[in-house]
Amino acid sequence: MMLPTHAIAGMLLALPAALAMPEFGSVALGAGFLGGVLPDLDMYVGHRETLHYPVYYAAVGVASLPVTLLIPSATTVGLTALLLAAAAHSVADVFGGGLELRPWEATSRRAVYDHYHGRWIAPRRGVGYDGSPTDLLLTVLLAAPLLAVVGPPYRWLVAGALVVAIVYASVRRTLPTVAEHLVSSLPAWTTPYLPARYRARHAPADE
Repeated sequence: MMLPTHAIAGMLLALPAALAMPEFGSVALGAGFLGGVLPDLDMYVGHRETLHYPVYYAAVGVASLPVTLLIPSATTVGLTALLLAAAAHSVADVFGGGLELRPWEATSRRAVYDHYHGRWIAPRRGVGYDGSPTDLLLTVLLAAPLLAVVGPPYRWLVAGALVVAIVYASVRRTLPTVAEHLVSSLPAWTTPYLPARYRARHAPADE
């Protein structure tokens, strides 16, 4: 799934806490947004492995829930929202495409690395791929309740993420070709430092 989908999903996940504890509403929504974004900071360094933890984020996030309920504070609410949003991101990526440059071709058997079991989880492809029409539809559906409930500045943040999602989805199929042209113009010494999906027309099955 594309980053705006994850960011909006993280905010939606934090919405109940924001409504139940309005004094921490801003913290919850902000942490949900950041947690939705956090795993994809590994985009160019071990993508979906370095910062994607489908088991550990969920375990720690769920364990922190009773602490948050017993001792609500900006720290506990924010940390729990961050962890649960990051867990949702890591798990949701399993239902998208694999790590290949053109995920609609379904050549990769790797979706997200499960550190707990020490293996890659295969992509389910229920949402197609990041930026697919299904992914965009999901983004719109997730954004709708947030736009109806939250106020500024988070309403503008959701609207901005939605605009980014629409633009990204509209050009998604052309991006691999653009990336290949850019990579072909780079000095040869940079090649080993690029993710495999940018070095070949088809990423290897174990990418």
